[in-house]
Amino acid sequence: MTIRQLGYDEYNGKRYKAEVRSNKYLSIEPADDGFSVEWIEADNEIVEPLEDDMLSEWLDNPVAYGAFEGDVLIGFVEGFLEAWNNRYRISNICVFDVGLRSQGVGTALLETILKVAVDSGARMAVLETQSYNSKAILFYKKNGFELIGFDRYAYSNEGPEEHNMRIEMGKRL
Repeated sequence: MTIRQLGYDEYNGKRYKAEVRSNKYLSIEPADDGFSVEWIEADNEIVEPLEDDMLSEWLDNPVAYGAFEGDVLIGFVEGFLEAWNNRYRISNICVFDVGLRSQGVGTALLETILKVAVDSGARMAVLETQSYNSKAILFYKKNGFELIGFDRYAYSNEGPEEHNMRIEMGKRL
């Protein structure tokens, strides 16, 4: 596997597909004057399709790196410096094939973008994931990220019932 920078013109707007599989979700519920946060085992495996664009238009001067097996792109990471608060936003990290996960591809991509973040002078790296994406949350925690915020209704008015809440994670650099 090799990691190399992806050209903006070649990859801007390129669609990719993957899926999230999880057997638990992070439950965040109002409790007293705050919130309770706990892992809940899912009754059935959670399988969520994922389809998105690489290097989306909303990103501010993004960079992206791809993991390649030969000439085949097997995963990528993208991010940009949020100049207003000097944080580096990791806007996407994805290993496309579930069978290739937990084999070091995501770690190599994350290490690459974190080096870019440090070189940019950012004070911390931040990213977003979903409460049902337990493997991503645990991966980020293993790599020094912590829960820094959440939005129970970011994606729909049924976020808590659907176990689909926005989780914000960060790591000081």
